[in-house]
Amino acid sequence: MALDSDKNGSGKKSPEKGVWKSGAGKGRRHTKGRQLEDKAWGEVRDLLGAEPRDRDLLIEHLHLIQDAFGHLSAAHLRALAEEMRLSMAEVYEVATFYAHFDVVKEGEIPPPALTIRVCDSLSCEMAGAAALKSALEDGLDASQVRVLRAPCMGRCDTAPVLELGHAHIDNATVRKVHAAIAAGNTHAHIPAYETYAEYAAGGGYGTLADLRKDGDWEAVQEKVLASGLRGLGGAGFPSGKKWGFVRDNAGPRYLAVNGDEGEPGTFKDRYYLERVPHLFLEGMLIAAWAVEAERAYIYMRDEYPAVLHILASEIAALEDAGVVPAGYIELRRGAGAYICGEESAMIESIEGKRGMPRHRPPFVAQVGIFGRPTLVHNIETLHWIARICREGPEVLSTVEHNGRKGMRSYSVSGRVAKAGIYLLPAGSTITDIIAAAGGMAQGHKFKAYQPGGPSSGLLPASMNDIPLDFDTLQPHGSFIGSAAVVILSHKDRARDAALNMLRFFEDESCGQCTPCRVGCGKAVQLMQADSWDQGLLEELSAAMVDASICGLGQAAPNPIRLTMKHFADEI
Repeated sequence: MALDSDKNGSGKKSPEKGVWKSGAGKGRRHTKGRQLEDKAWGEVRDLLGAEPRDRDLLIEHLHLIQDAFGHLSAAHLRALAEEMRLSMAEVYEVATFYAHFDVVKEGEIPPPALTIRVCDSLSCEMAGAAALKSALEDGLDASQVRVLRAPCMGRCDTAPVLELGHAHIDNATVRKVHAAIAAGNTHAHIPAYETYAEYAAGGGYGTLADLRKDGDWEAVQEKVLASGLRGLGGAGFPSGKKWGFVRDNAGPRYLAVNGDEGEPGTFKDRYYLERVPHLFLEGMLIAAWAVEAERAYIYMRDEYPAVLHILASEIAALEDAGVVPAGYIELRRGAGAYICGEESAMIESIEGKRGMPRHRPPFVAQVGIFGRPTLVHNIETLHWIARICREGPEVLSTVEHNGRKGMRSYSVSGRVAKAGIYLLPAGSTITDIIAAAGGMAQGHKFKAYQPGGPSSGLLPASMNDIPLDFDTLQPHGSFIGSAAVVILSHKDRARDAALNMLRFFEDESCGQCTPCRVGCGKAVQLMQADSWDQGLLEELSAAMVDASICGLGQAAPNPIRLTMKHFADEI
């Protein structure tokens, strides 16, 4: 370190005191970065209480702060970083990644105490969500109530839908919203469902007990394979085969349940969980037994507060009954990120990180949660595993229609008389599905349909004889996915529906890879033109399909390509 000349005339040099020199402008009085505030630190400590400060619980702890204060202040984020022994950068990047966290920096005004989120996905848009949002913005005091647009809330059968605080209002109107605000109706409504006591009284968990006693996991796997069950989250991989892949890797092993049902138009998982949650839970525990999982994680989307309440209550009931030891099942709450429906992004989120897809290989069956082999299943898949183990593979394998075997839960919304969940043979055509939903809504003529969420694009009414099942739609540039069926009529424009889908992908892209991040935004710009530049859109689509890391960017061009192919007169 250099020595400064003494300024008092002694001629001697004294050591440089560096950044800690006293006096104005002579150096820092504290370390770099945001300073820890005792008040905020105490509040965070009180909220966390005896909860572990483990790194993977970061998102759970952010929820605690958000729920308590209505936002995440810079002071609280700094305090949480201190409490969890994390860098401020780690905490901040996670908090700002998820849509349901409101980060408020110094000097910024916190959001109002009440937030209304109006769903703007396809079914709700067709039901008038844009006009509803505009009317609410005009009629409410912005300083007291914040009105936001939000992606699909999994209630497409009662569109338009909004969330007032944590209360969902189905078939929403301005009058209903004012009445709910006046009544303080801002909490989740818990529906009647089959409890642990009711399920156990009917023989529930008997199959699990028998398997744990002297069951053969390979025999169960063969039973699942014989049923023909495939992953019902959208990928369609034969369910039983996963078990062998996971068991081929040395333990400890984990199980992760993908409950992030964020594909617009899909609400089947919510439907079952709000009615018969223990069919799913027993199926989950059977799968966990089959792969000798040391712990099971349920990742549930934040848009389902009633389901989160139900699962928390019934997991506690399972622990009290001795079906599982305390802490064996961990319920993790998402925070508003569609990308976390991708299995590796979900695992990143379970670990308390940003939900960004991993490069593969290695696959999660080898390197999953905390780097350990992990079995990932969807809610409905596990629902069927319980039924197959109780009723035999015939519950699916004996159902045949149009050359296809099995059953599918179709989420049906849009221009039909009775939107809802319809359990139909897997070989059902769109004609069969519309008929099950009571036909077209009055005054509407069938024009087009979305067979499996925005990722599947749009098909014309003339293609009404295709069995909506795995592998049947790929030759037509589409796929069944999660069987999220949305029906359009002659009063709708396919180009508007496609634009709605691409806006969704633009909002929900994690931003990790350039083809998806830039491609979705560029596509939205091009699709707003009166006349589409089809050559440029096709070039853009090809780049996204070839170079995107995960299925979001790879499938996002489907609405573009199918609209250009089947509805060229509109563009």
